[in-house]
Order: sequence, then structure tokens, then C-alpha cells
Amino acid sequence: MSTVASSVFAAPPVASAQLQAVLQHPGVWRRSASASNHVRAHATGTAELDAVLPGGGWPCGALTEILFDGDGVGELALVMPALAQLTHRQQRIVFVAPPHIPYAPALAAQGLDLRYAVQIEASATQGAWSAEQCLRSGACGAVLSWHGDADYTQLRRLQLAAESGDALSFLFRPARAASKPSPAALRLRLHADGDQVAIEILKCRGNLERQRPTRLRYRA
Repeated sequence: MSTVASSVFAAPPVASAQLQAVLQHPGVWRRSASASNHVRAHATGTAELDAVLPGGGWPCGALTEILFDGDGVGELALVMPALAQLTHRQQRIVFVAPPHIPYAPALAAQGLDLRYAVQIEASATQGAWSAEQCLRSGACGAVLSWHGDADYTQLRRLQLAAESGDALSFLFRPARAASKPSPAALRLRLHADGDQVAIEILKCRGNLERQRPTRLRYRA
């Protein structure tokens, strides 16, 4: 019986070789204990967060969602160190349809080279399209956008555009969006906590570092 079973269910050598060839393709992702080693990332500038995230920072060529209860909780302060580094490398960063006009002196004080900072004013529909085009162009280091009511299809398009242009994509949304599905590689939720901001990791592509917390704090 065991001999018959093994002959019936064992994979033919040819099929096994074909499967291995498919699995070795660079476009195939295989989950493993060392998956975090294969995530390309850009340091966030917050040591505690870098220590937890796969690759040590914001995922490159991917969509990151930052969810929060109200404007000004520290959502921009969280990404500023990475944006400053990008502008110092002469990479363009784009603010698409921000709820408030970015204050240039404040951005400069955070270390941004304003020569590489661009703002696009647009409606909600135009903003989603503009963000996608900027990401897909390959001419931007990071694109920041605000689309609170974006549906899954729009999010998927942003994710694919970020992959195509190999850019950092930051999408800022209300905390209520946390209950909705998303293709984003990384989802964070921010909570005001006195003079600090608590970071909750809702979703992360790859393996979080073991024995590391999924709730962190930083000073905005």
C-alpha cells in the first residue's frame, strides 16, 4: 500500500524541476524566517521603528498608509527625516492635495532642500490620478497624498505605480480606514499620547523582527 501511495502522489522529476525553476524566479516571493532580509527599505529616522520594520525602514517601491484621528498628530514629522535625506540626494518629493499648504520655513527647518519639494493642488479625483502619475514617472523619490475615501482599486493602482517608479508612497488617511482592506505594504496607525505619539503597526509585508513590539512611541 505504501509503495503504491508514494508512486501515485510523488511529484514526477520533471514537474519538480519545473516547480523549482518557477520558485527561483525573482518575481516570486517566498515567506521565510529570513524574509525581512530581502525587503529594500529607506531608514525612517526613528531608531525604534527601524529596528522593527523589515529591511530597517520604509519599504521602497511600495505604498505605506499612515492612519490618524486628526490632523497635526505628528503624521508629517514621522516621515520628515526620510524626506530630508531624499532631497539631499537631489530626489524630488511631491505633496499631492495636502489639506493644508506646506509651510516652507518649517520644511526647511526639518532639513528639506526646498528646491526638490513640489506641491500639487488637485481635487480628490485628480489627486489620486496625479499621485499615481508622479509615482509611475520614476522622477520622484517620494510622493505624499491625502485620499481619505480611496477605494481598494485606487490603492492598488498607487501600490503598482510605486513599484513601477521605485518610489516611496505615503498615503495619509483617517483612522476609520483601518477596518477596510488595503494592498499597502505597510499600514501604521498613530495615536496622540501626551507629548508623544504612539505608533501601532497594523500590517507589514515581510517578517517583523522577533521579540520586538508592534506599538512604539516617538516625540513629534
